[in-house]
Amino acid sequence: MSELSVSNLHSRAELTQLFKQNAYGVRYAAGKWFAESTAQNPKDSAVLTVIAPAMTLHQLAQLTSLLAPVLSMGAFYPHPLNGTFHETALVCPVRVCQAAELKDRLEAAANALRLDIAVQTKQPALDVGGLLVMDMDSTVIEIECIDEIAKLAGLGDKVAKVTAQAMRGELAFSESLISRVACLEGVPVAQLAQIRDSIPLMPGVVPLIETLKSHGWKIAIASGGFTYFADHLKARLGLDAAFSNTLATEDEILTGKVLGSIVDARIKAQTVSDLAEKWAIPNGQTIAMGDGANDLLMMEKAALGVACHAKPVVREKADVAIRFGGLHRLLYLLR
Repeated sequence: MSELSVSNLHSRAELTQLFKQNAYGVRYAAGKWFAESTAQNPKDSAVLTVIAPAMTLHQLAQLTSLLAPVLSMGAFYPHPLNGTFHETALVCPVRVCQAAELKDRLEAAANALRLDIAVQTKQPALDVGGLLVMDMDSTVIEIECIDEIAKLAGLGDKVAKVTAQAMRGELAFSESLISRVACLEGVPVAQLAQIRDSIPLMPGVVPLIETLKSHGWKIAIASGGFTYFADHLKARLGLDAAFSNTLATEDEILTGKVLGSIVDARIKAQTVSDLAEKWAIPNGQTIAMGDGANDLLMMEKAALGVACHAKPVVREKADVAIRFGGLHRLLYLLR
């Protein structure tokens, strides 16, 4: 089956103009196949977004078939950013027919076809300016810093097991953090530089931040991780704020304790509200992104909650999910 290579049909500016001029439900006709409109009331539609490094007609047909029981679908046409990141991104107006089954259908279709798929009724605007608050570990970066520190203490497997349970929502976050940090007692602070200096950024985070900042967005980290790493990332990535936990030290050795209040789910959610108020950002322009159960409250607080390479419980409850691609795919979920 041939590739659906719509990215070369128009320049980015032409695609943007096409997106603005065409109402939802207008069939994109440029010598390529798109589903015929079945939506009865396009002006009241939600939006289906489909993203893949390369997309085939077979995948699109399969997707339409898999989602037909839960969605009334309009015509597919290119997202304004289609091709910008060397991947295909299509949008389609939809009406949700079976809301109770939608999440399960999206999960099954995404995994079967290895596509990032989202259905939205809420879309913050890219060019208006807004607020993005992100978790740090396994979101902005690919690792869990506490697990990496524990490896230095020879307790990596033990701590990683507790971390995974906490991220799945099986343990209370604050209590699990206290018990895990206790395992770090005796680790020299100097050794943390080994982790900091080789910290792997999540793919797509840099273009995401650069694009949002160029449109006047404010970006912050709210993390149950540690200031040693969060403050470093704030400076490295040019973020506007970072909130995280402080590891107690004595004579440049970790004591196994946390200083002050723990940044937990409640504090993360409050951070969204506080920063939106500080920078006079309307709630409709707020986004929260994370991977663990302790991110769910801030996702609920924001207008758009995004699960990023997240645990099943988080994907189930978040508004949308980035399952396979880089963080830049959040940009496709904006209008």
